[in-house]
Amino acid sequence: MRQEFDSPTPHKYMANKPSIDNSKIPEYVTHVTETLEKNGFEVFLVGGCVRDLILNKDPKDWDITTNATPEEIALLFEKTVYENAFGTVMVCLPIVTHETENDVNHETKYDVVEVTPYRIEEKYSDSRHPDQVIFSKNLEDDLKRRDFTINAMAYNPSKGQLVDLYKGQEDIKDKIIKAVGEPLDRFNEDALRMLRAIRFSTQLNFAIDYTTMTAIVDNSESLKKISFERIRDEFTKIIESNNPSVGIGMLSKLGLLKFIIPELEEGIGCEQGGAHLYDVFEHCLGALAHAAEKNFSTEIRLAALFHDIGKPRTRREGKKKAYTFYGHEVVGARMVKTIMERLRYPKKTTDLVVSLVRNHMFFSDTEQITLSAVRRIVQKVGKEHIWDLMDIRECDRVGMKKKEAPYRLRKYHAMIEEVLHDPISVTQLVIDGNILMNDLHIKPSPRMGWILNALLEEVLEDPQKNNLEYLKSRAVELDTLTDADLKQKGEEGKEKKEELEEEEVKKLHKKHGV
Repeated sequence: MRQEFDSPTPHKYMANKPSIDNSKIPEYVTHVTETLEKNGFEVFLVGGCVRDLILNKDPKDWDITTNATPEEIALLFEKTVYENAFGTVMVCLPIVTHETENDVNHETKYDVVEVTPYRIEEKYSDSRHPDQVIFSKNLEDDLKRRDFTINAMAYNPSKGQLVDLYKGQEDIKDKIIKAVGEPLDRFNEDALRMLRAIRFSTQLNFAIDYTTMTAIVDNSESLKKISFERIRDEFTKIIESNNPSVGIGMLSKLGLLKFIIPELEEGIGCEQGGAHLYDVFEHCLGALAHAAEKNFSTEIRLAALFHDIGKPRTRREGKKKAYTFYGHEVVGARMVKTIMERLRYPKKTTDLVVSLVRNHMFFSDTEQITLSAVRRIVQKVGKEHIWDLMDIRECDRVGMKKKEAPYRLRKYHAMIEEVLHDPISVTQLVIDGNILMNDLHIKPSPRMGWILNALLEEVLEDPQKNNLEYLKSRAVELDTLTDADLKQKGEEGKEKKEELEEEEVKKLHKKHGV
C-alpha cells in the first residue's frame, strides 16, 4: 500500500453547526477521537453514523477517519488490530462495568472502533475492490470516494463541525438517495452499491435520484461480479427493512433481481384466477408486506416471499377461468432450497424456510379436520415452529386481500393449542407403576390403574399432595379396598380428569373467539 502525504490541504472544510446530539455518541468513541486530536491529528466521524446522527437515530456502527497513518494510530492505543489491506485499524477498548472493575478474574470484553486514514482508491478492475489504496492528508479525497451523498459527510464532535461537500444534508431533508459525483463511476467501483441504494431506500423510506436509478439500470449486469455472500447480506437487510416488498419490486424494475433470484420473476404476469386478484409475483409481495407490518422474523418474511414460488411451474388450466397449481408447495420447496443455498444462507435458516414453504398448504377446514391431523402438521414442522406456519398462512391470506384471521383459522389455532396442551394424566404424578410394583409390591392388574386414577383425583384437588411420601402411603391404603370400591374411586378420578380437560378446551376456544 503506497502512502502519499506530500501536499496536505489547509483547512477549507465547510464549517457548520448541525443539529446533532453529541450525547448519542458513546464515551468509547469520543475517547478515540479526543486521543487522536490531543496528539495533533485531524479526526472525524464519517459515513452512516453521521447520517444517523443527523436523522436523530442511534447509530449501530461507528467509523472514524483521520490524517494519521495506521502506524501512528496504533501507537496511541493499548490494544489495536491492523491487518487490513485498506488501512483500517481496529481500536479495542476494554469494557469496564461495576461488576467487572473489582473482579481480576473476569474475561475482558472490548468495544471496537474502526479508524481509517484518509484515502484515495484507484480504479476497480473487478467492480469489487480497488486495485490500489493510497493514503491522503486531505479529507476531501476520502469523502469523494464514498457511495452516496447521505453517507459522504464527516463530523468532528469536539468542534461541532460538519463537512458536507456533496449536499448530503439537503438530500436527507428531501429524502433522496443520490450517488456521490458520477453514479456510473461509483457503481463501476463496487457493483454492490446498486443493492445498497435500494437497501437504504427501503430502510429510510427515501426515493432514489433519477440519475442514480438510471445508472443502476445501465450497470445492472455488473452485479454478476459480486459474491453471493455479499449480495445475501444486502438482500437480507432489504428483507428486514420496513418496506421489503417495495425493495423487491425495485430490484425487479431496475434489472437486479434476475441476477439474484430469477425464479421470483417467473411469477410476473402469472395469473391465478379464482379468489386471487393478483399475479403470483404481486401476491408474494403482498404476503411479504404483511410479514413486515407484523414485524415477523427474517425466516417468516423469506417464507412469505417464497411461499408460492412454485406456482408458475405447476400452473395448469382449470375450470371456471381458474388455474390449478397442484404440488406447487413441493416444487416450491425444492426451488427455495436451491435459492437459499445459492445465497449461502446458514443451513438452519434454509431448513426452516424450506419447511414452511413445503407445509404452507396444510388442510384447515375445521369442520372436517381431526385433532390427529393437526398433530401430524405440528409433528412435520415441530412444536417450536407451528406458530411460524400459522403466520405464513396469515400472510398468504392477506396477500390475497382477504381477512387476516377468519373464524376457520382462529378455530384451527385453538385446535393447535389443544394438541400442544399437556394432557391431564397420571404421568403427571410423581408415582408410577414401577414404584407401585417394586416399592409397594402391588401386582400388575386393573387395580393398579384404579389406584393411579384415584391418586390423580386427589392431586387435581390439592396439587401439594403430589409428593412421593404421601402418594406411597395413600396407595397402600387404597390397595386395601375391595375391587368394587377401588374401581369406583378410579372412575371418579377419570371423570374429574375429563371435566378439567373440558374446561381447558373451553378456555382455549374462548381465547381464540371460537
